[in-house]
Amino acid sequence: MSWVKDVIGTEKAVIGLCHLKALPGDPFYDEEGGMELVYEAALADVRALQEGGIDAIQFTNEFSIPYSMKPVTPTIVASMATVIGRLKEHLTVPFGANCIGDALSSVSLCCATGAKFTRGTFHGAWASNYGLTEGECSQVYQLRHNLRYDELRLVHYVVPESSLDIAGRDPVESLKAHYFLNKPDALGICGLVAGQKVDVGLLSRFKEKYPDAVLFAVTGVNAENASEIMSIADAAFVGTSLKKDGVFENAVDAARVGRLMEAVRKIRD
Repeated sequence: MSWVKDVIGTEKAVIGLCHLKALPGDPFYDEEGGMELVYEAALADVRALQEGGIDAIQFTNEFSIPYSMKPVTPTIVASMATVIGRLKEHLTVPFGANCIGDALSSVSLCCATGAKFTRGTFHGAWASNYGLTEGECSQVYQLRHNLRYDELRLVHYVVPESSLDIAGRDPVESLKAHYFLNKPDALGICGLVAGQKVDVGLLSRFKEKYPDAVLFAVTGVNAENASEIMSIADAAFVGTSLKKDGVFENAVDAARVGRLMEAVRKIRD
């Protein structure tokens, strides 16, 4: 049994994404609607996810576009903490959180809000659409420990979205040292962009090479492919396919959540 069941309550867990709208300081922040609009939209998504039977929720600053590989501003972290803090009384499932492209801020945010897990780039050096980035595993582990929050689970992207290893190394083989030395809580396998199905062949290679690893499918899981992906993966983050009409920018559709969860329950059985 993996930590997934201990933390989330079930194996083959599905974590629904709550994509926060643009936040103060973001170029597309709705100044007229303000933070109340961000909160109300997030609350509607939380209710739809829980109504559909989701196992857990992940809060992200998904609409802090364009993304940056530099640390997010203190305003972003404070805004996310404010929204999550207000939402907690409505949550009936475990939750995680992350600040896109900023692992250290993600850990701080989780500690402040009580989030149980986060995800991000904790190893390697990568070229992405947003510039160069490198993992900060040592600093992340030190911060988690110094905050006395060692129970926070970290899902390590093996290849971050929209990124390539700058040395062109094979992702399965290049992970050896990181896996051996740093003992990641879980490995996250991403598609190239949000909503793109993960490479099932690559997922299988990781399962074969690292049989004791907890594997997360990070993108592209839906009701139609859940049986294929979740037969290999131990858990999944799901966002786009749960939105109305499967459109990234739309609100979460409880009916789509329900269809996915029905498909996943068949795998568990």
